[in-house]
Amino acid sequence: MSGTVDDRSGVAVAFDGIVKRFGAVEVLHGVSFSLEPGRVYGLLGENGAGKSTLMKILAGYEAPSAGSVHIDGEPVIFKSSRDAEAHGIVLIHQEFNLAEDLSVAGNIFLGHEKTKGWFLDERAMQAGAVTALRQVGLDIDPSTPVRRLIVAEKQLVEIAKAISRRARLLIMDEPTATLTPSEAARLFTLIARMREEGVTVIYISHKLDEVERITDEVIVMRDGRFVGRAPTPTITRHAMATMMVGREIADQFPTRLAVDESRGPAMRVSGMSVPGWAQDASFAVRPGEILGFAGLVGAGRTELFEGILGLRPASGAIELQGRAVKLGSLRDAAKHGLTYLSEDRKGKGLHVDFALGPNLTLMALERYAKPWLDPSAEKQALDRAVHEFGIRAGSLSVKASSLSGGNQQKLALAKVLHPEPKVVVLDEPTRGVDVGAKREIYFLIHRLAQQGLAVIVISSELIELIGLAHRVAVMRAGRIVATLSGDELTEEIMIAHATGTRHVAA
Repeated sequence: MSGTVDDRSGVAVAFDGIVKRFGAVEVLHGVSFSLEPGRVYGLLGENGAGKSTLMKILAGYEAPSAGSVHIDGEPVIFKSSRDAEAHGIVLIHQEFNLAEDLSVAGNIFLGHEKTKGWFLDERAMQAGAVTALRQVGLDIDPSTPVRRLIVAEKQLVEIAKAISRRARLLIMDEPTATLTPSEAARLFTLIARMREEGVTVIYISHKLDEVERITDEVIVMRDGRFVGRAPTPTITRHAMATMMVGREIADQFPTRLAVDESRGPAMRVSGMSVPGWAQDASFAVRPGEILGFAGLVGAGRTELFEGILGLRPASGAIELQGRAVKLGSLRDAAKHGLTYLSEDRKGKGLHVDFALGPNLTLMALERYAKPWLDPSAEKQALDRAVHEFGIRAGSLSVKASSLSGGNQQKLALAKVLHPEPKVVVLDEPTRGVDVGAKREIYFLIHRLAQQGLAVIVISSELIELIGLAHRVAVMRAGRIVATLSGDELTEEIMIAHATGTRHVAA
C-alpha cells in the first residue's frame, strides 16, 4: 500500500494489569491480554466497558494509573500520541478529531507537514492527500475546507489521515458508523490489504456482522475488565453479544405494531426541493407509523430534512396535522409539533459541556423560566426522563460529556421529545451505540409509535430499518426512488434501489 505501511511489520502488544483511574473513579481494573502482529482483532464491549480508554492508553492519549504496556516485548511509556505514532501506533477516534477550518490536505498532514527548505511543500501534501483519499475511495479536492464536508466524508478523511501515518498498528473506533455498505466494503478491502502487509488492526465496533466478517479474533471487555477472547470463526454473533452484556440477549427488535390506515397523515411533504441536495421529494407518515429513510451517503436524506425543518433553503409544501405550515427554524418546527434528532450527537444534538438538566429542557425552556429558571421543576423533569429513557449516570449533576455514547443518545432523545411533538425525525439514532443500548433505543422508538407519534428514522443500517420500520423510502441522488414495505423490505432490494441497479416498474 504505497505511502502508508510499506515494508513494516505489525506490532506485538501486551497489556499487563492496566488500571486507569479518573479521580476516585476506577474505569479499568487490571486489564491483561496480548495481541500478535499482523492480525485483525475485534475489540468488543458495551459503551462504558473501557475499550476506548484502553486504546487511548495504547495510543499515548492517556497514561495508565498502574500496570504496563509492552510493545514488541519492551515496556513503553508514551508521553503523547506523537510518541505512540513514532512506534507506528495510530488511533482513529470515534468522535472526529479534525480542524474544521483547515483543508482536507492540511488535516491529513497536520503535525506531520512536508517541507521544502524553510517552507511548506504544498504540492507534495496535496499529492499525498490525493493518494490517501484514493485508498479510502473518497474523490474530493484536497484543498476543500473540512467544514464543508458531510459527516461520512469527514469519517473517510479521518481514516485517510491515519493510514497516511505509515501505521504498524491501526486502531479503528467505530469507523463505519456513518458509512454506506459500499463505502464500508471498500474499507474492509483496505483492512485486508493492511493485514497482508503485516499491519496489526484493532477494530472496535458494535456492528457484529462486520466483526464477524473481517476479524481473526474477538476480545471482549465488560465493566472495565477483560472477560474473554475467541477466534472469530468459532463464535456466533449471539455469543459475542451475550459475552458483552453478561446475560442472554432477547430479541433485538420489538414486534411491529399495525398502523391505523383510517387516520390521516400526521405529516405530509409535497414537492420538497433543497438546492444541490434534494429534488421534488414527497411523502407522508401517519400517527403510530415508523417510516424509514435509506440511501447512500450523499443521497440527500439528512439535507432533505434539514430543508424541511428550516435549517437549509428549501421550497415545497409541508402539512402537519392537516394544516399547511412554513418552518423557519427548529424552534418554529417544535411549536408546530415536529422535532429532530441530529446525526451529529455531540456537534448538534447536545451541549456536551452543559449538565444533563439544561440539555433536557433547552427546547422547552419557557416551561421552566417564567422569567426566572425554576431549578426544582427542571430537576423533576430530569428525574422523569432518567426513569423513562433509562439514562444511566453516576450523578445527575455531571456534564453530558461524561456519559457513555448510549446514554448520551438517550439524553438527546429525551431532549427532542420533551416538547411533546406529534412527529419526530431521528437521524442515525443508534450511531456509535452498543448492542445493549441499541436494543433499548429500538424499544423506545417502538414505544413512541405505540403512543401515537409519527416517527421518521434515517439510518445507514439497513437491518435497523428492516427491523423497525413499517415502510422505507429509498433516496438516490436527491430523489425518493422507491417506498418499500412488506416482503420488499430486504437488504438486497434496498441496496439495488439506492444504487440504481434495479429496474423500477412504472
